[in-house]
Amino acid sequence: MMNGPTEPAPPPWVLPLTLIAVIGATPAWAVPMANDPKGFHDIPWGNSLSSRQDLEATQTGPHIIEYQRKADPPSFAETEMNSIVFISVDDQFARVVIRYQGSHTHRQVIDFLESHFGRLERIPGQMARGLTQQYNWRGTDTEMNLTYQAGTERGYIFIDSRTLAPRFNDDITDSAE
Repeated sequence: MMNGPTEPAPPPWVLPLTLIAVIGATPAWAVPMANDPKGFHDIPWGNSLSSRQDLEATQTGPHIIEYQRKADPPSFAETEMNSIVFISVDDQFARVVIRYQGSHTHRQVIDFLESHFGRLERIPGQMARGLTQQYNWRGTDTEMNLTYQAGTERGYIFIDSRTLAPRFNDDITDSAE
């Protein structure tokens, strides 16, 4: 029996870029952020990451470079994470992507974020239960977007500089031409 033609699989970079574009999109229903951190782990937005001794570049491109800590196991919300990636655009620190797994870790992350950045309001777009849960906090300089997939127990946190993160979209558009 002959099957019809199949479409070729998309390049491996399409899904991560699509996920970043969707999750990194600025939702209108974000909770106002208390205590805007203006960066991450005492690194202010816009700083150069290339000269830091505690970070090493793991992926490089013409505009975007990803870094990870050299020695420390990835930790956030007072618990271990699967990974924490620091991302710069044109040598300016602009984004952090955190990945974690497990419902217990997810509860710790939510408790930490609510205690440091503001209680979640149960309004449209802020899902507390379901297969995919999304939570958003927006400060003057920082935006946090957390997506948790209950079926796989995987969580993703994007912490962005509100002024620098839009440049990722510019670079994606420029590279797609």
